Amino acid sequence: MRPGAPAAPRPGRARLAAPSLSPPTPPPDEVRPPPATRASPPLPPRRPGAVPRGAGTRPLTPPRLRDQQGARSRRSPVPGRSMKVEFAPLNIPLARRLQTAAVLQWVLSFLLLAQVCIAVIVILIVYNYWFLYVPYMTWLYFDWSTPEQGGRRSNWVRSWTVWRYFKDYFPIHLIKTWDLDPSRNYIFGFHPHGVLVAGAFGNFCTNYSDFEELFPGFTAYLHVLPFWFRCPLFRDYLMTSGSVSVSKKSVSHVLSKEGGGNISVIVLGGAEESLDAHPGKFTLFIRQRKGFVKIALTHGASLVPVFSFGENELFKQVNNPEGSWLRTVQEKLQKIMGFALPLFHARGIFQYNFGLMPYRKPIHTVVGRPIPVPQTLHPSPEQIEELHQTYMEELRKLFEAHKRKYGIPEHETLIFR
Repeated sequence: MRPGAPAAPRPGRARLAAPSLSPPTPPPDEVRPPPATRASPPLPPRRPGAVPRGAGTRPLTPPRLRDQQGARSRRSPVPGRSMKVEFAPLNIPLARRLQTAAVLQWVLSFLLLAQVCIAVIVILIVYNYWFLYVPYMTWLYFDWSTPEQGGRRSNWVRSWTVWRYFKDYFPIHLIKTWDLDPSRNYIFGFHPHGVLVAGAFGNFCTNYSDFEELFPGFTAYLHVLPFWFRCPLFRDYLMTSGSVSVSKKSVSHVLSKEGGGNISVIVLGGAEESLDAHPGKFTLFIRQRKGFVKIALTHGASLVPVFSFGENELFKQVNNPEGSWLRTVQEKLQKIMGFALPLFHARGIFQYNFGLMPYRKPIHTVVGRPIPVPQTLHPSPEQIEELHQTYMEELRKLFEAHKRKYGIPEHETLIFR
């Protein structure tokens, strides 16, 4: 055998070829078709400027977690929009700053001054400053009935400059629609009560309203709850504004003055109506208020409806519909203490979102046409009911005649309760 020649197989023994794992090679002239694959749907056309999926740096989020995050983002408000506090600018004119200060002291006086005065008396008694509280208590004993006998007004207090800034804060306007006879006495039925009765105080308890110009020869007495005249020291401050008690004896004293020219201003809705003093509402508690009608008949005093447009727009209240637990508690406290506790809020001193300062909304107090009342010393229930219905009709006419001037929609009307 030559070197390098293949060895010849042995006769009688066949060699088995090892199986190959690779597919057999097709002949050169045979073309195999490509393996079958699933057809992919065509991709939608890409929007101009769109970024391909996965091209950004944002990590992929599982579908379930992505849906939860989307729902959470829809429920939550936009950050910085609903909770943003709107502060007052620093370049506000000095006059407006003084107006804010004037209204602030008035609100604090209404809410806290009575408690502070009582605390002062208690401190004087506890620390035995007898030379201060004994003379005052002695004088208070003899002066107790003064709020029912015309009060003790002070033109000096009523002319304080602070009341001019108070009036200009809103501002407050007094509108006369009918001339009154100075030789007669009148009862002004003031509506609505509002939260703090700012319109009645600004028009009838200060010398900066147009009352003396529009009604020359008249003296107005604002009748308030007798409770406030039981607070020592505070009662004396309150009487300087011309306020007197709303008791029957007090109203009769004013209307019995000889020569006429006296006006009893009575907020007829009372404390109960303040619980319904919501912006845009015109609910008046008057159907069961007939005592003023009987007094008018007894003294022959003419009745004059007065509506203060804008009074209910000064504050917002916590929602307290009839039947709610809050309204039930407020009504029970009102029956026990004699005055209501509306949970009101508005703007602040240096910001406009929350606080106890009233909004700067104009107040237009419109004095209506007087209703002549003949004197009847012993009026019958029928006479009282007839005059009461006449008064409510005149009040409704006054509201309807002037509501469009002060931005009240045509469909709004008074609701008597």
